[in-house]
Amino acid sequence: MSSLAAARADNFYYPPEWTPNQGSLNKFHGQHALRERARKLDQGILIIRFEMPFNIWCGGCNSMIAKGVRFNAEKKQVGNYYSTKIWSFTMKSPCCKHQIVIQTDPKNCEYVIISGAQRKTEEFDVEDAETLELPADEERGKLSDPFYRLEHQEADLQKKKEAEPRLVQIQRISDGRFSDDYALNKALRAKLRSQRKRVTEEEAASRKLGLGLRLLPSTKEDARAAAHVKFSSKFEKNRKDKRALINAASIFSGSSISSSKQLELEAKRRKINAGAASNMLTGAFKPSSWSQSSVPSSRHKRSSVSARQF
Repeated sequence: MSSLAAARADNFYYPPEWTPNQGSLNKFHGQHALRERARKLDQGILIIRFEMPFNIWCGGCNSMIAKGVRFNAEKKQVGNYYSTKIWSFTMKSPCCKHQIVIQTDPKNCEYVIISGAQRKTEEFDVEDAETLELPADEERGKLSDPFYRLEHQEADLQKKKEAEPRLVQIQRISDGRFSDDYALNKALRAKLRSQRKRVTEEEAASRKLGLGLRLLPSTKEDARAAAHVKFSSKFEKNRKDKRALINAASIFSGSSISSSKQLELEAKRRKINAGAASNMLTGAFKPSSWSQSSVPSSRHKRSSVSARQF
């Protein structure tokens, strides 16, 4: 044992005051071998772990308790069916602590809800579920008739002959897949290696793009969806027009010039600037009407200034 506590937990620790004349350790400590599970053993009750055999509806809060849910149930004998004991299991539902009592039914080989819950009825098609349909009670009684049993046996043999080729094929496929453990392990490890390699490449590609998420590989659906996306070809022109509108707008809020007029003026201004630049490059510069009108005005200002001086 690794420690004293582990030895005590496993009930292998013998204290110094124990002697072989006092019997077992459980007798020496005055306790049962099942500990807390046997606290009601004097009443014929044993605490066990009970697993729900089917889906039920709780009688207290009408909640569904699924098949396979486990409970700490009190197990006790309530009767006999010939020489088979009938056991009763009492437990509390986990949703509302409602008491549920379930008994065994040896006659029909199933469990029966006595109180506290209701069994959930589930109907399904035998062909869809790919299961076998068990004979009803009436057919079981008819099996005692030799002629009915002979007809029933012939029908079962016919079904067996029809399903035998398919069953043999399924068995061969299963044997071929799971007969070689080394090949299965090798194929699985190769698949995992390729998967890890693909994930590493996708993470590296995402880091190159500056993304913190791993991008999935592109598919045909993604390419088809991207092909249907159309971007506007006038985006650059609209951007320039909006920028020209902002530059031509007045800084005052009460401007009476309309947006269309501002765009027109800005277009004319760009044309004038482009023409002046081309003339300067070719060496044939001709002053525009705006520059000509500005020259006499400057001369007039100079003459007025000289007249004032005299």
